[in-house]
Amino acid sequence: MTSADRARRTSEADALCATAYDDCGGPDSGVALVAVGGYGRGELAPHSDLDVVLVSDQGVDLGELAAKIWYPLWDSGATIDHSVRTFPEMVAAADGDLRVVLGLLDIRHLAGDPHLTLRLRTTMLAQWRRQALERLPALQELVRGRHRLMGELAHLSVPDLKESEGGLRDATVLKALVATWLVDVPHVELEQSRQALLDVRDLVHAIAGRATDRIAPETWDVLADDLGVADARAAQVHVRELGRRITHLSRLTWRRVDDRLKRPAAVGARKPSLTPLAAGVALAGGEVVLDRRARPAEDPALLLRAAAAAAENDALLAPATAARLARECAALPDPWPAEARQLLVRLLASGRGLLAVWETLEETGALAQVLPEWERIRLLPHASVIHRFTVDRHVVETCIEASALIRTVGRPDVLMVAALLHDIGKGSLTEHSVAGEPIARSIAARLGFDAAAVDRIATLVRWHLLLAETATTRDPDDPATVDLVASRIGDPETMTLLTALTEADARATSPKAWSTWRSGLILDLARRTRAALDAGSTLPTIVTDEVSIPREVAGGALSLSVEPLEDGARVTAIAQDRVGLLADLAALFALHRVPVRAARAWAQDQYGVSVWEVGEGRVEPAVLRQTYEAVRDGRTDPAIRLRPTAERSLAPTVVVRPEASDQATVLEVRAEDRPGVVYLVCAALARMDVAVRSAHVDTLGPQAVDVFYLQEASAGALSDQRAAEAAHAVRAALTSEGA
Repeated sequence: MTSADRARRTSEADALCATAYDDCGGPDSGVALVAVGGYGRGELAPHSDLDVVLVSDQGVDLGELAAKIWYPLWDSGATIDHSVRTFPEMVAAADGDLRVVLGLLDIRHLAGDPHLTLRLRTTMLAQWRRQALERLPALQELVRGRHRLMGELAHLSVPDLKESEGGLRDATVLKALVATWLVDVPHVELEQSRQALLDVRDLVHAIAGRATDRIAPETWDVLADDLGVADARAAQVHVRELGRRITHLSRLTWRRVDDRLKRPAAVGARKPSLTPLAAGVALAGGEVVLDRRARPAEDPALLLRAAAAAAENDALLAPATAARLARECAALPDPWPAEARQLLVRLLASGRGLLAVWETLEETGALAQVLPEWERIRLLPHASVIHRFTVDRHVVETCIEASALIRTVGRPDVLMVAALLHDIGKGSLTEHSVAGEPIARSIAARLGFDAAAVDRIATLVRWHLLLAETATTRDPDDPATVDLVASRIGDPETMTLLTALTEADARATSPKAWSTWRSGLILDLARRTRAALDAGSTLPTIVTDEVSIPREVAGGALSLSVEPLEDGARVTAIAQDRVGLLADLAALFALHRVPVRAARAWAQDQYGVSVWEVGEGRVEPAVLRQTYEAVRDGRTDPAIRLRPTAERSLAPTVVVRPEASDQATVLEVRAEDRPGVVYLVCAALARMDVAVRSAHVDTLGPQAVDVFYLQEASAGALSDQRAAEAAHAVRAALTSEGA
């Protein structure tokens, strides 16, 4: 079935309507028979209704025409949806009902007075454009309500080609949005997908022998033959891909509508301003684009940087930008540099902002540049009916769910990549967790993880079903049950990661998969197993290299040395140790917006030594030293510029770890990675006259995981009360409470 078949059916229906009008003595002026809706667009499927309206000018007497004209249409066997209205009644109906106006935007002349039809069509379009800014919010809510009720075409087991999200109704709405002249829609891509989906609907009508928009499970095999594809799986992929593409275009367009509605009425053409977000990346009109400094051919991480910036700012990644980066971006080396790995993790952990950006990466071909293995699971249906989504969308939803759990784990980067790869083995005859382990291991190594992290990611992928299956099928009070899980997982931190991954996977599957009963069983088994593996994560060891002390340090100066690295720099700072030294040093990098990826600090005799791994290669020691002196002498107050805001998705966690050291009080902080985290922590401790004797700072994707070994200024670990006060002060400093 093709557009030619629809054109033929439309032509035959047009002739039938015109003949009926003429045979009933329809006048040439003041009255017109018009087609609306799908018939108006010329999109008749084999069993479609004919939507027709007999329209007259105000005061024109239709006589018997209003009753007689329908009989020959009924006698022909056609199914008609008809009405009789005056011109003012048509305008009033469109003014009062959004569903009506959507159908009347496609008015097409059939018989009678063509000038009346033209005047009606012009009036409908003019009224729609004039009222668009006022009516679009209501239309958007109407669309969202339909989506909530009908589900998404790409993921439904029985997809509705018309009403579900990504179906023909959405395509019609997009055409109406184009008619407002307020937003741009990729018209060619939309029309190609819409016509292909109309072809599918024609075939479904022909197979069913009646008007239906739903594809029943038993229809896929026959549909595959009619579409000329290999099998039922290929037919599903074809249909779901069309639905996904229209969904993507719909979400893209509605985001542009939202941006347009936020702006005041435009006065002439105005070039959107650029707001810098990251190196080479800016925000313009609600969309992430490249700025003039961007050099895709010289910057392999630029695609990921743009994607992460879009997701973290809940903005659109402009499709043209993503497509350009897919074409022009330099290939990432194997293994990836640290910056690229961090950017991928930040993208995955961005929460709900991930979905739209990931869809854009898929639709523009950019995702294949980053993760070619994604094609294994793209649009792959789940075998289990409990799943709400296809495998690829389920994986994205798992990442979104996992992003809310990163404060519960010490390695959020490992959690997010394991969430991305946990179902990568699906689509083969081998059990997917077994098939996925070597694939995940290979990908994790390519991403640049060290050997220990690669092993942990592979373990999580291999055993991501272990907790759920064991908790629901074995006796939790039997010691052998805990021993089974512990023998597979091996250490407490991996157990914590598996618990988070299990919860995210279940929540992404369906509400039933994380019911109160199931979650209780799973979390109880996880708690027992973690206890058996010796509760408490292993804290990082503070490396205290012996360094030579420069002569100027003895005189009270700060020594700064910078060692360029391939993707940043290593800055070593040495000064006479004092309470607040680490806070002042952390302020340097935060004030200059130099990203700190990792740091360690320790006391060497009467000197404080710290080594900072930063993501900026052009670090000027002289500039940093000037800032340090201004902060130290009180001429610059970092607290004003680095004050936390209330806008954060996850609250920080601050925990005292009494088991970690006998000589010091260990404070573990997990917080959103942003400029000033280390400064805010150390400044809060300095105000309490608490000394930081050593520290380990690590940025893992979107989360800073920092460990501080604290002592009283007069030496010795903090008392329990002082430790609790220190934890409270740090927690307050990292939230708006401390602002």
